[in-house]
Amino acid sequence: MALKQEGWDILAAESVHQAQEYLHANRDIDLCLLDIMLPDGTGYDVCAAIRKQSDIPVIFLTACDDEVHTVLALEQGGDDYVNKPFRMRELMARIRAVLRRSGHHEENDTVCVGENEVNLRTGKVWRGKQEVLLTAMEYKLLLIFLNHRGQILSRGQLLHHIWDVAGDYVTDNTLTVYVKRLRAKLEPDGREAVIETVRGRGYRML
Repeated sequence: MALKQEGWDILAAESVHQAQEYLHANRDIDLCLLDIMLPDGTGYDVCAAIRKQSDIPVIFLTACDDEVHTVLALEQGGDDYVNKPFRMRELMARIRAVLRRSGHHEENDTVCVGENEVNLRTGKVWRGKQEVLLTAMEYKLLLIFLNHRGQILSRGQLLHHIWDVAGDYVTDNTLTVYVKRLRAKLEPDGREAVIETVRGRGYRML
């Protein structure tokens, strides 16, 4: 229901066999969401069948959050994985990110963040009719949060991503300043939180 509300057409398979039938009959599928545990096998079996004939993006849904299952999902050809329980907003963000990377689907260039709209094609952020002016580093930080929306990112992870993207050294104190500035611009009146602090763990974009 949530996926349909986002405008996507859905084929829901309840078994490995049914999923394989859908894949054989429909060549225009943009993405597969695979649960690992199925009545007649596993999502890994479906992914293996997909990879024999297609590069359709695959996202695994799993109740197992241990490293073994995560690695196995990726080694089987999965593009991403989402641990249960998850927020629907996180799943939507993961789907959009995978589709954007894969080029399988011309998705909407605009992403809503609180009361702001982020145009990923132009790199501009709008709040109503007024543009929200971000520095290059603030925008890069925003993209990191968008690509991991719903996930808790530690300060170390954020510093690592910023280093990779910007090529400049960012200190822990500087990161605090960037997050504070980004929050102030995306939450100017404080009515709706966009980025929350998870005490002792890091930050998360809602």
